[in-house]
Amino acid sequence: MPANESAPPVKKKGRRARLIVLVLVLALFAGLGYGAYWGVDSVRASFPQTTGSLKVPGLTGTVDVKRDAHGIPQLYADSNSDLFRAQGFVHAQDRFWEMDVRRHMTSGRLSEMFGAGQVETDAFLRTLGWRQVAQAEYDTKLSDDTKKNLQAYADGVNAYLKGKSGKDLSVEHATLKLSAGYAPEQWTPVDSVAWLKAMAWDLRGNMQDEIDRALMSNKLTQAQIDELYPPYPFDRNKPIVEGGKSDGGKYLPQGSTGNGVGSGTGSSSGTGSGTAVGSQSSTGTGTSTGSGGDAVTGLAGNATAQGATVGLRTQLGALAKTLDEIPDILGPNGSGIGSNSWVVSGRYTTTGKPLLANDPHLAPQLPSVWYQMGLHCRTVSAQCQYDVAGYTFSGMPGVVIGHNADIAWGMTNLGADVTDLYLEQVRPEGYVYDNKVLPFTTREEVIKVAGGKSKTITVRTTNNGPLISDRSNELTSVGARAPVASSAPDRGNGYAVALRWTALEPGRSMDAVFSLDRAKNFTDFRQAASQFEVPSQNLIYADNKDATGNIGYQAPGRIPVRGQGDGRMPAPGWDSKYAWKTGKDGSTSYIPQAELPWDYNPSRGYVVTANQAVAEPGTGSGKYPNLLTTDWGYGARSQRINDLIESKIKDSGKISTDDMRSMQMDNSSEIAALLTPMLAKIEVDDPDVRSAQKLLEGWNYTQEPDSAAAAYFNAVWRNILKLSFGDKMPKELRVEGSCMNVRESSTGPADDLAKTVRECGTRGPDSAQPDGGDRWFEVVRRLVKDEKSPWWQSPAIKFKEPATTTRDELFARAMRDARWELTAKLGKDQSTWSWGRLHQLTLKNQTIGTEGPGFMQWLLNRGPWNVGGGEATVNATGWNASSGYGVTWVPSMRMVVNLNDLDKSRWINLTGASGHAYDDTYTDQTTMWAKGELLEWPFGKEAVDKATVDTLTLKPADAS
Repeated sequence: MPANESAPPVKKKGRRARLIVLVLVLALFAGLGYGAYWGVDSVRASFPQTTGSLKVPGLTGTVDVKRDAHGIPQLYADSNSDLFRAQGFVHAQDRFWEMDVRRHMTSGRLSEMFGAGQVETDAFLRTLGWRQVAQAEYDTKLSDDTKKNLQAYADGVNAYLKGKSGKDLSVEHATLKLSAGYAPEQWTPVDSVAWLKAMAWDLRGNMQDEIDRALMSNKLTQAQIDELYPPYPFDRNKPIVEGGKSDGGKYLPQGSTGNGVGSGTGSSSGTGSGTAVGSQSSTGTGTSTGSGGDAVTGLAGNATAQGATVGLRTQLGALAKTLDEIPDILGPNGSGIGSNSWVVSGRYTTTGKPLLANDPHLAPQLPSVWYQMGLHCRTVSAQCQYDVAGYTFSGMPGVVIGHNADIAWGMTNLGADVTDLYLEQVRPEGYVYDNKVLPFTTREEVIKVAGGKSKTITVRTTNNGPLISDRSNELTSVGARAPVASSAPDRGNGYAVALRWTALEPGRSMDAVFSLDRAKNFTDFRQAASQFEVPSQNLIYADNKDATGNIGYQAPGRIPVRGQGDGRMPAPGWDSKYAWKTGKDGSTSYIPQAELPWDYNPSRGYVVTANQAVAEPGTGSGKYPNLLTTDWGYGARSQRINDLIESKIKDSGKISTDDMRSMQMDNSSEIAALLTPMLAKIEVDDPDVRSAQKLLEGWNYTQEPDSAAAAYFNAVWRNILKLSFGDKMPKELRVEGSCMNVRESSTGPADDLAKTVRECGTRGPDSAQPDGGDRWFEVVRRLVKDEKSPWWQSPAIKFKEPATTTRDELFARAMRDARWELTAKLGKDQSTWSWGRLHQLTLKNQTIGTEGPGFMQWLLNRGPWNVGGGEATVNATGWNASSGYGVTWVPSMRMVVNLNDLDKSRWINLTGASGHAYDDTYTDQTTMWAKGELLEWPFGKEAVDKATVDTLTLKPADAS
């Protein structure tokens, strides 16, 4: 529910009141030039026309745009080109600001919109080269039909843009026009393709873990690092696919006869000219204490293994800070990026056909990353092939997640290891590879800056990928600090970090979107999945065929075949043994599509994907032989969903649509169930702490927004993590602003301040460690059995707290710290405490709503809402325990598809259809989302007509 009146359900009366206040506020800023320009008419100027008719150049026939009470459009056309031209037009009507920001980000051109403050971000994105790869995809990889759809979409966007600028497009564009004279340019098909690169970047797998493990080696032994990255608990949390075998070069699920397709060659050509990237990691780079001493072989000149170690740590520390500054369109890369999806066979549903649920966990933003839409051909034919509805991305044609008349599908992040970092030994003239110095591939990029001078950068690329460490100003002195001999030729340059990533080779993922939208059966679905190369996603499936329908699963994507190493740590780029394998033609080798895990109508009657392990690795019976990753989610959410499904089947034998919705809102905390009984036994003398401890008595471990017990437990959990792990992390992983005294050497008493320095954390609040995700659940689960583990040791705080040496001592201290933390945040009176007051969601408009003038943030942002759920619960309203309790990722949408009657499916978006701050549908779905409610989702023509409140007819330009 809303925490205050800044986030009510949107009503016209409330909007008018806010507009009146807006006029008054703008008047105060008249001296800045804003108030004199803006008024209510200016704000409303960008609102889309939703009734009557409009002429759109390029249409060959009419297109009806039917919107329901929430502004969700259903489009009806007679050809593919008209359908996607209309989709581009309608996306631009509601979301052009969002689209414009995205295309400038993906092409590294944010500085053209926002000035010099975005130059470093642009430089990093230009180094990755998303735009170049997207252009190569469009030119060389995508089908002719896909290109036609992309062009039609771009034409529709441009038809909307014609004659518009500034306030005619959005309040945000009006701001830019006033401050920088900005005017948007024409949309292109490559603008749409490039968006998939941003999506892939935020879902890139274990790159952050790879960096973190290497940085941990600066303070922790390899044995300690291994404790913080425990193996996946296959004995407790089920993988997605159970059983299965490799047979004749194909992977067959348990009990399967090989139904479905298994196409794919397992290799792909690069971009040419040495610009394709991707990176190989290894457990043995010589950077972790006690690990892999031979990984630094091949160093040239007088460079040393110690120099490589110091170079890597320095490079990665600065790189981690650079990555924090790159906008995460989807969310912070870490344990929270995930999703839930599951599908239940008609054998176990009240409808007699499958039910499919999906809720991707992404960053909260305003507007939501998703846009609900239906794309309907009035008559499905060779000329007009689509009858599909679901969630789209503004700026990209097609439906990404949803259903058509025959099948439904959902996605979660597979988490495959598709990025590797390489430490490169560099010289002024090139880089070392197998004891030879090879020249860099270079290109210059000119970054234009609004209101300032352009900046030119040089991008250097090795055979392992672009040098992403070049983009940090802090890295210029790395070579000087590397402890190599004074005569070493790499003094002054030293080391650099290259990135190899599957997304930097052109692919066909845009083809996959249209193939999914048209799929009629499981064979079509798997064929579409074979084209979904980047990002690698878990795809679940359901259809309405046969007596009880069919369900299935496919793991798609480009997943590299490595040489030495397993991708856990950065690898030595100078040694070819650590390179990704290639085929005879020199192209990168990937696990063949036929060898990727899949499942079809499993005997258990359901499939659950929630970022857990896909299949148990190994070579024995029922094991999966190929390396997908070693960094899965740990299965807290997935196993809870498994348990809920099995319990419901056991109790009633059937699962309903409402049961699926209820499961999506499950707030049960696995770590609370583990630790609360232990906390309840701690002897507490302080009466205030004891009264807080009593809140846990009889608590059922659910994190409802009004729960005081949930508030106290999560505060205790946060302080347990801080005391046992956080204070032992290197500064590069601790949250920025968290400072502590650190001893300079191993000599002298621990409390001798003369031997300590003040050291402050440098990591951004969304990616700092320990974040409290289900990896930390597993770490603590294993450690609580050892009451005297060194992790439970925490130093004394003079005059406040004694040192702790055992688990219970540390737990007691965490309980005291939590009590005083909540007293400061929520007040001494425990009757006023609630989890929702701590755990709040604030929705922020992109760019201007986060970094713009304060009054613009007030105009564009909404919230906060008090919400339940939490980290690694099914209702995954994530928070980072290192930095506080605020919501950092959310179920960005929720849907439940009823394959027996598609008109009885349900859906909800995080915000609303509109990206215009004062439109009625800006945040009209948010309060319902927070309560776990779902909207009706009409699909058939009759149901859509019944729900329609506004109809806009788009006509050809020459129509009368």
